[in-house]
Amino acid sequence: MTISLDVKVPMLHEFHSYLYQPEWKYMESKEKDRQVLEDFPTISMEFRNLSKVYQDVISDICHKMGVGMAEFLEKKVDSQHEWDKYCHYVAGLVGIGLSRLFSASELEDAIVGQDTELANSMGLFLQKTNIIRDYLEDQMEGREFWPREVWSRYAKKLSDLAKPENIDMAVQCLNELITNALHHVPDVLTYLSRLKNQTVFNFCAIPQVMAIATLAACYNNKQVFRGVVKIRKGQAVTLMMDATNIQAVKAIMYQYVEEIFQKIPSTDPSSNKTRQIIASIRAMSLPSGPMASRHHYSPIYLSCAMLLAALSWQYLSTISKATEDYVQAGEN
Repeated sequence: MTISLDVKVPMLHEFHSYLYQPEWKYMESKEKDRQVLEDFPTISMEFRNLSKVYQDVISDICHKMGVGMAEFLEKKVDSQHEWDKYCHYVAGLVGIGLSRLFSASELEDAIVGQDTELANSMGLFLQKTNIIRDYLEDQMEGREFWPREVWSRYAKKLSDLAKPENIDMAVQCLNELITNALHHVPDVLTYLSRLKNQTVFNFCAIPQVMAIATLAACYNNKQVFRGVVKIRKGQAVTLMMDATNIQAVKAIMYQYVEEIFQKIPSTDPSSNKTRQIIASIRAMSLPSGPMASRHHYSPIYLSCAMLLAALSWQYLSTISKATEDYVQAGEN
């Protein structure tokens, strides 16, 4: 850590106020993302060029995220409640902020920005998927984001799950966390069903179908503790091309929870809970009509929209990872 806690904590609490200070910047950081702090006047200038309605949303989310990051600088994720809380600070608030911007711009109805529970679940589903998938990478980098309340039932230390002799217990722990993450899918489907703007829908839906495909690949998979588990590039392209309306997304969700269902071990401690949440997702995902696009757009428009959504997801993933690194740096 190159910024001491006595400097970092007050800075996080006040960071939202720096958006309104044209000259504020910080030049003492040695972290890899220090350019954001050093060039902050450029960022804050663009912020102040926005309409006040957008400024208010961004400032509010920035304030809440800063307070949350400060909270987790000096503690690890212990309970499942704290796991939800941590994911809320680093991803749920992003979902809430974006939803408020969608509504403020009148691209979407007011309810999209008002229903913070659904918007929060959108972020939590993505963040939990990343945390589950990145177990080994995080361990190698000295980061721990799996909740102690869960992993402590399977090992004395989180790092022990990567030991070959513990692989059976490790997979059971993995399956329990994936089951936890699946509980956000009903909220995801409800949220997406409210969207009207095609570009907003693509932007929101593509990361969600990528996440369910990733969880299906990780479920009951020993490779999570041995290397990298990723969906194939061709699979990713197909998901991007298909996830353009709510019926198509429901079909994709149905497909991948069925894949998980077929892999549930009868001896897995979480098997009953996994079957129960899958039954709930199935009930919401049953085909109820043709998977036609919401509007007729040219292939070029849809391709551009999906490319924008993919690039935006990559950007948000990078920001989320930087946030995790920043929080972890405060613990070291």
